Amino acid sequence: MQLGLKKIDALIVVALLIIAAFFLIKAGYVQSPVEISPTPPSEDDNETSPVEIPTPPNSFIPSFRRDVSPEDEGVHYDKLRIAREWWYYGAVFNDEESELKDWAIQISFNHMARGDLIGTTKPDLLVVSLYGPEGETYGGLINKERYLGILNTGTLIASSPGVSVEFEDSWVEGEYPIWHVHAEDNDIDNAHEIVIDLDYKTESLPLWTIGNRAFDESESSIANYLFTGCEVTGSIKIDGKEFVVKGTGHHEHSWTPNVVTLGSINGWDWFHVTLDNGWNVYSSTYYPMPQAISSKTTIINPLSTLIITTDNGVTITELRNVDMKITRQDKQIFPFVKMPTDFNIVAKISLNPIYAVSQALLYGSGTELDVDIEVKNNCNKVWKFPTYLGMKTGYCEMEGTLYWSDDDGEHSIPINGIGVSWSMRALL
Repeated sequence: MQLGLKKIDALIVVALLIIAAFFLIKAGYVQSPVEISPTPPSEDDNETSPVEIPTPPNSFIPSFRRDVSPEDEGVHYDKLRIAREWWYYGAVFNDEESELKDWAIQISFNHMARGDLIGTTKPDLLVVSLYGPEGETYGGLINKERYLGILNTGTLIASSPGVSVEFEDSWVEGEYPIWHVHAEDNDIDNAHEIVIDLDYKTESLPLWTIGNRAFDESESSIANYLFTGCEVTGSIKIDGKEFVVKGTGHHEHSWTPNVVTLGSINGWDWFHVTLDNGWNVYSSTYYPMPQAISSKTTIINPLSTLIITTDNGVTITELRNVDMKITRQDKQIFPFVKMPTDFNIVAKISLNPIYAVSQALLYGSGTELDVDIEVKNNCNKVWKFPTYLGMKTGYCEMEGTLYWSDDDGEHSIPINGIGVSWSMRALL
């Protein structure tokens, strides 16, 4: 009898414990057991962070080399001592939204010196060229009349202040920081009809590569300034079909005096390239001697410059010790004169004290650029007897390496990009 009561008591106790536990859980005093699983990674953890590219040392550029006025942008060839002047606009349509992805354009309005195209009364020059990545080439170069002794009565007409230039149905209007360019190929390319409308906008200051604006400003008789990394938007019509385009561009303006003759500048090689990483590279080399001589002395050529910008022209790395070697040439255009096709450029810091201020932050960095350039599809214009002048504009590819050292160690950045080129050669 007692054993039976003990069993009943035990059952009652167990039942009471179960009932108490049930009420405690319901009341929230005891949490039901749950299976703990690993915490899922956040969305940010699932995404691969982009690799940060180190940036090269920047040159210290004096403020007078980074300023432009409406008078600077306007016409200068109306002064007796100025012989030639050009306004240049180029672009690479590298934006993913561009309907002409990786195409490039060159548009230039050139008031040439009469001695540049000796033997002709047509020294007003227009360049309208369009290039595709698969070898597509439209447009070219054309020169037309200028009336003797009368300014602004030729084919090219320009005024001040700001940029206001026209050449028949092509024109450009604007003032820093916005310009609009309208270009039509007309009889430049009889096989195609090209109409270009582009807006250029920049958020950076210019860079004067030639001229001392600190004292002369636009009164200087020889000068060149450049805007690089411009935002370019607009449209291009090819044989009636319209394409919306967007990319990175540049605008350059230069003028030179009568004392700079065709005999004193026997040619130039010029490039502007937009890199895959968003940087821009500009290079120009002028040859003060005939090609047969200047090609062997480029390492001491005082008329060379190369600039790199990683932020669309806000900061500049300027290299003045430029050795440009021609590694392949086209067919001969004049006796002893050929047009170049491939180049190798090695650019280093200049030890010339003239450039010590602009390169102050580069000393000791070992900054050096070593690149190969291949000019792909191109447009050629050759003026034979008695002018003996040839020009070649084209679509180019750049590949190489940029080196420097800093507190974080040594850096080697691959350089890859596409851009535009312009070469000129004269017989004498």
